[in-house]
Formats: sequence, structure tokens, C-alpha cells
Amino acid sequence: MSTDLIAEARRQTEICNACRYCEGFCSVFPALTRNKVFADGDITHLANLCHNCRGCYYSCQYTEPHEFALNFPAALAEVRQESWERHAWPRPLARLFHESGVAIAAVLVAGLAFLFGMLQTLRPESGAGFYAYLAHGALVTLFLPAFLLPLASVAISLRSYWREIGGGRLGWRDIRGAAASAARLKNLDGGQGQGCNFERADRYSDRRRWFHQAVMYGFLLCFAATSAGTVLHYVVAMPAPYGPFSLPKLLGVPGGILLTVGCAGLAWLKTKADPALGAARVWGGEMAFVALLGATGATGLALYAATGTAAVPALLAIHLGCVLAFFLLLPFTKMIHGFYRFATLVVEEQKRRA
Repeated sequence: MSTDLIAEARRQTEICNACRYCEGFCSVFPALTRNKVFADGDITHLANLCHNCRGCYYSCQYTEPHEFALNFPAALAEVRQESWERHAWPRPLARLFHESGVAIAAVLVAGLAFLFGMLQTLRPESGAGFYAYLAHGALVTLFLPAFLLPLASVAISLRSYWREIGGGRLGWRDIRGAAASAARLKNLDGGQGQGCNFERADRYSDRRRWFHQAVMYGFLLCFAATSAGTVLHYVVAMPAPYGPFSLPKLLGVPGGILLTVGCAGLAWLKTKADPALGAARVWGGEMAFVALLGATGATGLALYAATGTAAVPALLAIHLGCVLAFFLLLPFTKMIHGFYRFATLVVEEQKRRA
């Protein structure tokens, strides 16, 4: 744990706790006012409650040039980022991606796309749709460990993080409260429903919340589509391809559109926001993650649109390269924040009711 980052965040936290002007802005401030003394785990908990909406910064009377020089969003962003990297397993890969994410994602996608292109030279003797180009067994052999191993890595990381922030025994009420908060992204509404200040400085906007929700629900729909296809294949004995009115398509197409639009919107907003109010060191890694997730949705839509054309083999290789790269990098990208954020919201429910 970086003592310098924690010490600076603690200094700013104590000043904010004494002032309390921003008490209604988001869940960080009610959580902050519970304590007079902040342990390291308390600072990590507060940092992961923060959505970096920046409303507190633009309302603060103690930012530079005041001698207190508060930049609370940046202080919490640095602690939050450090916690993701510190709890990641294996740890060195997280820092490497966040600092060189564009190059790593590009090389990995290109390499995996090339691999899938080479595998297409070993076409199965029979098969329809995508299975006419790649055998189902080959896809399972590659994707099953690429799905399970990252999830194991995430579980190890979450266990360590849960202990640090003081998580207790899970209860249904805690999970339900956390899920309600996550589903609405209520901490991006500025506390009073007016939106946040992420990309428009001292003016309010709901665009980040909308794009973030598009990404979240788009990803969940795509995951549900894949799960539906798995059930149809193994339980109902209905292998792909599926028609336009089948459950995988009814879930996957809207999911892909939401995912693509949401990622494009978040990337655009990120170019408009002040990097000094976040963890500037990892700007490229965050952008690489958004680009990779958006490319996964966009290539999936392009592949579906190209069904029956000569473009299918190339698009199939690129799309599968994006998907496999996404899963392999999942524990080390900003995707981990979804798991940590939900755990933080659960612990916040526990602390509120304690």
C-alpha cells in the first residue's frame, strides 16, 4: 500500500470531514462523516465509493490557490487505482496494463486475430454459420480456460479487497441495497438529480451516467445472449446459427448496440474531461479498456451484418480476437472496478446499518 497516497487522501478527507459543505453530493460524504479517524481500509473504501464525478471539486472553496490545495477527486482516484493494482493477481500485470494498455491491447488483439485466422485453415468438414469456419471444439478449448482463469483471478483479488475494507457476513438486504444503487448509478446524479460535472467543469450533465448505463446494460445483455446460446446448444441441442428472432439475437443485438454506443460516448467524454482531476498516470490504460470493450461490441455487430458474405472469415477472426483479449485482460483492466464497486456498495450497506 502506498503510504504517500493514503496519507494525502487522509489529509484531504479530514479537511472535508471538518467542512461538510459537500455532504449531500454523493455517498462518499455521508460515509465520510461516520468517522473522525480514518484507517487505511476506510480510505480505500471511500476511494472505491467515488465515481469521480468531480462535483465536490468545482464546489470547493479550498482548492488551489488556497493553501489547503484540495483535489479530492484526484486523491481518491489515485488511491482507488492503487487498490486495483495492489489487490490484482498476478499483481505486476495490472500496473503494466494501466500504463501501457493501448499497446498491450492492440498487440494481443492482433495476435489472437491472426491465430483465429490460421485456425480457419483447418476448417471442419461440416458445420453451419461460424462453425463452418471454426470447429466448436476448438472454440471451447480456447475460450473455457480464458473465461474461468480470469474469474479465479478476480475472486482472489476480491477476497483480499473485501478483507481490507472490513466486509462482514453477506446478507440479502446488503446485496439488494447495493444492487439497487448499482443499477441506477445513483452516485452519478450529483446527489440532487442534476447530473455530474465530469466533462463540463462547473456545469452539470447526465451524459456520463447515460453512457455508463448503456455500457453496463449492453454488457449484461451480451453476456445473457451468450448464456442463452450455451443453454440452447448443450441443454436443448440447438447449436448455432440462430435466427433473428431467437433469444441470443434478441438479447445480443441490442446489447451490442448499447455497448458500442456507450463505449464511444465514454471515450468522447474522457477526451473532454480534465485529466488532473483523476488518476492521470493511467489515462491511456483506461482509454484502452474502453476501446477494447467497444471494439468487442462493434465487431460483433459487423460480423452479424456480414452474415453470408465473403467478409465473414476476417470479421470472425477479429471479433474473436477482441473477445478473447477482453477476457484474458479482464482482471487487470478497469473492468475490475465493477466487481470492486459492487463489493464496496455492499460494505457501505453493512456500515450504514451497523
